[in-house]
Amino acid sequence: MNVAQKFGPAFTLESADAANLDQLRHQAEDCTRCELYKNATQLVFGEGSQKADIMLVGEQPGDKEDIAGRPFVGPAGRLLDICLEEAGLDRSRCYVTNAVKHFKFERRGKRRLHSKPNAGEIQRCAWWLGAEIEIVHPKLVVALGATALYSLLGATVKLTPERGHILTPANHPPVLVTIHPSFLLRIREADDAVRQRANFIRDLHRAAQYQGN
Repeated sequence: MNVAQKFGPAFTLESADAANLDQLRHQAEDCTRCELYKNATQLVFGEGSQKADIMLVGEQPGDKEDIAGRPFVGPAGRLLDICLEEAGLDRSRCYVTNAVKHFKFERRGKRRLHSKPNAGEIQRCAWWLGAEIEIVHPKLVVALGATALYSLLGATVKLTPERGHILTPANHPPVLVTIHPSFLLRIREADDAVRQRANFIRDLHRAAQYQGN
């Protein structure tokens, strides 16, 4: 399937201008493009090689990531690491980031519960994601979940029908569509959990074919 330019991502408008990832991170640390910076502990920028063949894009930092300042270090990140290994993908050779760089949450007593970013927040943060893609220029971008997919390919491309497919936008590298690993953590039925995890690893295995030697 080819994804037309008019159905492209939020960052088709404009993106940050930086020569490398270090410069981009420095710019992003002062970001006030949306309101999320006000309550988050800190920016959680992407990490990995500027020459990575594979870019993994999630939704937003969680509580653990917000505290650590690194993407995918909480329960979903640990599960992602295991699944990447089983799929033959080396995380250390990937670039890992999120569509939104600050943690959005609701307080319930002492707990901070994940709150899904809205369209405006995703679009404003695409300023940084677009620049990350331009600088890294990976062979393949993996959209982990619906928020990442929206940021990368727009509102008309839906996760369920495109799950496991590699889509080819007009303006940036191909995108493999799959679930966010946090989805696997929410499954209660054992057989379904096993099946969904196997499908996720199968999707990641497709991505492994793009990682150079």
